[in-house]
Amino acid sequence: MAPAIMMAADKVELSPANTGFMLICSALVMLMTPGLAFFYGGMVRVKSTLNMLMMSFISLGIVTILWVLFGFSLAFGKDSGSIIGWTSDWVGLSGVDKGQLWVLGETTYNIPLLVFFVFQLMFAIITPALISGALADRVKFSAWALFIALWATVVYFPVAHWVWADGGWAFDLGVIDFAGGTAVHINAGAAALGVILVIGKRVGFKKDPMRPHSLPLVMLGAGLLWFGWFGFNAGSWLGNDDGVGSLMFVNTQVATAAAMLSWLIYEKIRHGAFTTLGAASGAVAGLVAITPSGGAVSPVGAIAVGAIAGLLCAMAVGLKYKFGYDDSLDVVGVHLVGGVVGSLLIGFFASGKGQSEVEGLFYGGGLTQFWKQCAGVFVVLFYSLIVSAILAFILDKTIGMRVSEDDEVAGIDQAEHAETAYDFSGAGGGAARTAAAAPVAEAASKKVDA
Repeated sequence: MAPAIMMAADKVELSPANTGFMLICSALVMLMTPGLAFFYGGMVRVKSTLNMLMMSFISLGIVTILWVLFGFSLAFGKDSGSIIGWTSDWVGLSGVDKGQLWVLGETTYNIPLLVFFVFQLMFAIITPALISGALADRVKFSAWALFIALWATVVYFPVAHWVWADGGWAFDLGVIDFAGGTAVHINAGAAALGVILVIGKRVGFKKDPMRPHSLPLVMLGAGLLWFGWFGFNAGSWLGNDDGVGSLMFVNTQVATAAAMLSWLIYEKIRHGAFTTLGAASGAVAGLVAITPSGGAVSPVGAIAVGAIAGLLCAMAVGLKYKFGYDDSLDVVGVHLVGGVVGSLLIGFFASGKGQSEVEGLFYGGGLTQFWKQCAGVFVVLFYSLIVSAILAFILDKTIGMRVSEDDEVAGIDQAEHAETAYDFSGAGGGAARTAAAAPVAEAASKKVDA
């Protein structure tokens, strides 16, 4: 570590309160990935449930190892050309002391570097997992695992550096992304669109019914996401010494509620019913939209952000039928659109009250800030879209991205995992009851014949 940084670090003492708070937030963000697995798992058909769960869970393994080996260094290491970072002491955490404080630029935070490391790790884990919802029913698990490793390396780590690291071009430009509107949601949504344009539609898309098999699982997953998102958002201020984390916590709840209601109202007017799937999807849309802007807007502004995002995302999920791209679980409609809406609305609703004394950022709205937001949004969008499509194309032409048509129709769970989500042949299952009743029925039939 450079002497200047060590001198800066000596002036700040570790805060046990903020350290404990950030560890709790990290655990909450980790819980979001299993929550996402349940959310997506309930939305697919029975024959794809386990595969959908595994597509999220595998990210916990792959990205964790990459983050330790080199990902954290690429994302938050010493800047090189405003594009990527690198700090050799962070490779494998070989040069990191457990008491070393986190330093960003000339600012020393009162939490350990390892706490910041693990908090950001949870963001890195859930981002590729978000992409998986667009690819339901049809992707080889081995190809998906390799895609995660490649995508995290060439897309997520650099984009995280652009947006959140000292020296990153978006960070230095003044693009506001409090907790991941661009780096997480636009990044994942654009990647999802890029991949599905390469691998194509599911067998039977727009012909066969593809309804969610378990709405209770969807609601459970949405609830876990909502719960975990408080850590995702409030923790991104890295403490609560000046109350900004508290504001973000409040705005997370407010915007999510507004988006859920907005989605349901649209759904009732458009389709004639208030659905549980609509409630869950609306809540997630609100969570996505407030993520980049929640530290910059007032609670009333959060209501506006949530309501607008809920309406626009509800309208956007139908675009796949109009344009013919098979976004299985509406990752594009919710995460890409919600991330864009939340990021751009900062230019209209930022209150100017989210002053950061340590980073020198003034969260005021206006045309200048709006154009900065546009720069961050669309550069990340097109970079992720193009690179993700290239990665999918390379994998598809080499090892193959899709399972066979027969395996897709029969069920990807059995083909890829040799398991099924529900066993109806065991004790208490329908098949078991039928088998047990057969001898009784046969005896009764013989008695009648006699």
